[in-house]
Amino acid sequence: MGRSVRERLAAAPITWGVCEVPGWGYQLSPDEVLSDMAALGFTHTEFGSVGFLPADGTELAAVLRRHGLSLLGGFVAVVLHDPDRFEAEMARAAAVIDQMASAGGMWFVSCPVFDHDDWQRPGLDDAQWHQIYRGFAAIDAVTAQSGMKHAFHPHVGSLVQEDAETRAVLEHTDTKLVLDTAHLTLGGSDPAALVASHADRIGLVHLKDVDSDVAGRLRSGEINLMQAVQQGLFPPLGEGTVPLAEIISALEQARPELWYVLEQDAALSGPDAAAVERLRSGVVRSLDFVQDFDAAR
Repeated sequence: MGRSVRERLAAAPITWGVCEVPGWGYQLSPDEVLSDMAALGFTHTEFGSVGFLPADGTELAAVLRRHGLSLLGGFVAVVLHDPDRFEAEMARAAAVIDQMASAGGMWFVSCPVFDHDDWQRPGLDDAQWHQIYRGFAAIDAVTAQSGMKHAFHPHVGSLVQEDAETRAVLEHTDTKLVLDTAHLTLGGSDPAALVASHADRIGLVHLKDVDSDVAGRLRSGEINLMQAVQQGLFPPLGEGTVPLAEIISALEQARPELWYVLEQDAALSGPDAAAVERLRSGVVRSLDFVQDFDAAR
């Protein structure tokens, strides 16, 4: 048997509330977040929001090494549908790719949004969708030149949220998919079905669960995404309604080399020590779920 899921499980700063979404909430310092990751036994982390960690790749690698961590990659929102912004946006993406690559990163995770400061979902015409597909292909090429890989991330509030949008990207591009078990579920996709139909297209897996009651209020428009997160939209693994054991079992059968990321989107309203401790407790319970999965194999 190869490496366990736990050995291929990276951390993500958003689990500690670090996020690029405008107005997301209070942000912990890098040292606080990285120290917690190391203490919990993680060996790899995602990048976090742009600006959270040093911009210089050499300095970034040194910061991670001080905590015994390596860089898996990172999530970056990109504006690809607007041809007038394409050149500037590709230059921005290339700079981040270079930063991650020089720090030893493996995966550049893109998420197409309407605007960096305004995540809305207007209807796009065919030309705008093809501009997104063109952008994904361009990012594929830039990451390959840097020795990294690229995967797109369907995400609530982004331009690729619904199942039809995810499948259209899979049909019209060769870009790998981030199988985010919660965001796909919230967008109407069945992650297990995507494993069955597109196992070869999965580049990376983001593991998180969904609280169905909070999800219902989010879908109805009663609350927004940040409010839903603060109200427990993403509980510890195994405590929600996503069939995670089934999904991971199918992934391990089809793609036993894949990396996973424990990503429990969190939002902090302020420097509340009790709230931070609740985040840590959720990570521990999720790690228990993964270790129990490994033990049962």
